[in-house]
Amino acid sequence: MYERPIIPAQLRAGRALLGLSQTELAGRACLPLPTIKRAETDGKLGASAAAVAAIRVALEEQGVIFLEAAGGEGPGVRLRSFGPPDEGLRPNQLTSDNDL
Repeated sequence: MYERPIIPAQLRAGRALLGLSQTELAGRACLPLPTIKRAETDGKLGASAAAVAAIRVALEEQGVIFLEAAGGEGPGVRLRSFGPPDEGLRPNQLTSDNDL
């Protein structure tokens, strides 16, 4: 569990890993675009703790994992592994029983 506050660079990196625009993240987090921009900006004028929590949940639901600083390294992010992709059925496996 991540205990330290998430820094703006982690939010930007998590969004980048998913290939989301700030507008797309705003929609997923149910927040206005200016709030996303404030949360991702370094400096004193940041977003509220509730807004950052909503952004965090939106990113985590898509597989972002927030990492604490450890071993002399700074905080970071990575993507959760979802396992091998489902390749579905091969043509010779199709029957009327499994036809959707």
